[in-house]
Amino acid sequence: MRIFSGIQPTGRKHLGNYIGAITQYVAGQDRGEAIYCIVDLHATTVPYEPADLREKTYDTAAILLAARLDPARCIFFRQGDVPEHTELTWLLCSVTSWGELNRMHQFKDKAGAQRELVSAGLFLYPVLQAADVLAYRADEVPVGDDQRQHIELMRDIAGRFNARFGDTLVVPEHRIPAVGARIMDLQEPARKMSTTGGSEQGTVYVLDEPKAIEKKVKSAVTDSGSEVVRGPDKPGISNLIEILSVVRGVPMEAIEAEFASARYGEFKAAVADAITGYLAPVRERYAAIRADEAALEATLEAGAAKARAIAAATLAD
Repeated sequence: MRIFSGIQPTGRKHLGNYIGAITQYVAGQDRGEAIYCIVDLHATTVPYEPADLREKTYDTAAILLAARLDPARCIFFRQGDVPEHTELTWLLCSVTSWGELNRMHQFKDKAGAQRELVSAGLFLYPVLQAADVLAYRADEVPVGDDQRQHIELMRDIAGRFNARFGDTLVVPEHRIPAVGARIMDLQEPARKMSTTGGSEQGTVYVLDEPKAIEKKVKSAVTDSGSEVVRGPDKPGISNLIEILSVVRGVPMEAIEAEFASARYGEFKAAVADAITGYLAPVRERYAAIRADEAALEATLEAGAAKARAIAAATLAD
């Protein structure tokens, strides 16, 4: 089985990114042939500074490597180093309708946030995303729940291409974690944790120091009542229960049973301690990896050479 996924180099990586994507990447190395890329071309579809994008690309690469992504066990590269992605995007545009792209929720959300220019690149973002995956004939795409619509479009594009030109592309399946697919903002639990649209105090970053994590979790919005239990009227506590469930690797029911007689303060302290321990190994390894940009560049270049060998064959077909 071949697995492919890409990660944006924009913004600081947070707990939601780590649970929903990065841990899946690491696990994927044991489940099949894993191919992962930092999607710097996607990052150019909204306003950006070139120097800042280069720095954030290295930041993202260092976090992934610190999380135990192993270039000896996967193909790890920078999207912009493999021009087959953009060439295949153009070919796939011939089997993608304007109407489909216009219905993409993320395009509407991001376009509404742009004050000066809504780029054509932002509109075509899902086609480039499809090319990213289809270039490698990947069987599976680990993504967060917010990417479900894009994966469905990707599958439609591949199926339409095959129907017109013969079986050339693999129609991929998405892999969305059953628990932890949508980690919510600690201050606004109705919104997904995000580096662009979320609150600073409600976002736990992978590289946060322990005291910062403790402060954010202890000030997390809670709900009426005092029971540590999930429910539609308890989005704040439900979010913390799900986070602790993922971090500890136990069912949410077990968390509710353990803290059945606990007060919110006691529960939050346990959540903060668990998150701190969960992220500590990555934070500790990150500094040394990020400091060696030459090594990061060499790793990304070596991965790009392996990736091009696969993507070029698909493009030739």
